Amino acid sequence: MKKKVLLLIILLSTMALTACGNKDAITFKNDYEALNGTSNASGKIHRTIEIPKDNPIVISSAKEIVEMIQNGQTFYVYFGSTLCPWCRSVIEKAVEVAQGSRKKKIYYVDIWDSEGNEILRDKYNLDDNNKPVKVIDGTQEYSQLLTYFADLLGDYTYKLDGKTLSYGEKRIYAPTFIYISEGKATRMTTGISALQTDSRGELTKEILAEEEQAFEEFFKNTCDETGC
Repeated sequence: MKKKVLLLIILLSTMALTACGNKDAITFKNDYEALNGTSNASGKIHRTIEIPKDNPIVISSAKEIVEMIQNGQTFYVYFGSTLCPWCRSVIEKAVEVAQGSRKKKIYYVDIWDSEGNEILRDKYNLDDNNKPVKVIDGTQEYSQLLTYFADLLGDYTYKLDGKTLSYGEKRIYAPTFIYISEGKATRMTTGISALQTDSRGELTKEILAEEEQAFEEFFKNTCDETGC
């Protein structure tokens, strides 16, 4: 009888630990899928996606990512948002390839709140002379991340009268996937196919093939804190 009780306790403890370990994965799945078929504030329909329950997402924050970098850790991080149409275009393939590559963890940092407001990055508007004016300062952690990722990030630009002009800083766009090896950002991808011109357009076989190739290159021959 005592053995049966002990086995039951072990079983329940294992189930509790598994449930706890899957909490972020389930939250991520539910948050992204909750928008399936709904409309944003502009009336545009969110893409319907399906994310597996055993996805490798670990919900994080810019502060935690900065600390991990400063501690010289090795890991993957994804910057995105449930509301971001480009994110919704690539996240299924990102998770699929990561799982196929046996990646155990991808840390996730949300860039917007549930209303689409910036919670991490700087925000700019164009003034009457079409010059960028900062209206919201990004967080201190965001400034640190721009420094850590500077060699990988592109310039923050805008188009005016057919010309591409610069805001004078780097930018973490969404989606952005970065691999950090021993505290150094060494690899980045958006996963977006050059064939996709509409963030809400059909994901053709050709587009999905290019997404898959991008993520295979990103996850290829790299390790994280859980191993290779």
